[in-house]
Amino acid sequence: MDIQTPYGLITIIDEPTYSFKSTDNTHAYAHQLLLTDGSVTSVHGVKLNGENILVIGAGGGCTAIHEHSATAVDDKLYIAVGDRVACLSLEHLDQTLWTAKVDTATCFGIYWENQHRVLLSHGELEITRLSIDGDIIWQVSGAEIFSESFRLLSDYIEAVDFDRSVCWFDYMTGELLHCLPSSDCRPVGG
Repeated sequence: MDIQTPYGLITIIDEPTYSFKSTDNTHAYAHQLLLTDGSVTSVHGVKLNGENILVIGAGGGCTAIHEHSATAVDDKLYIAVGDRVACLSLEHLDQTLWTAKVDTATCFGIYWENQHRVLLSHGELEITRLSIDGDIIWQVSGAEIFSESFRLLSDYIEAVDFDRSVCWFDYMTGELLHCLPSSDCRPVGG
């Protein structure tokens, strides 16, 4: 995955064989960020203009690299790894500004919706709205896992779960606006 920024070309790559305890990895990185005390299930490398800057590892479910694995907004890079989102300074990619656990299982992707200026995590079990400082503003779960489509539409967020229930959520509050055929989407803890 490539993202063009004012600081250069950011490339995010999957590093499934990378070991944080080894000096014999296929790629060497100037910096490491390990976001779990348990087993590492996802490892992603961050490059700037082809230079290996940072490798990030996290627990939770495995994540792969795709078009929504990371997003750059203003001077920050937000990247989904395992069950977390990490926010890095674009000016100094080795500088972690914050990390947040955004899903009980896996963060499928991180999204920026410019019209509402909203940062959203599409998780397997939860959809989470984050502040730009990494605080969870709201979080909702559904009757099933959110393994099907996820779209940011002009008036609402649309998430389709494993049973093909289509749920619409309000950008600002996370309130369920519509859910067919199931109506079991709810705020986390509710």
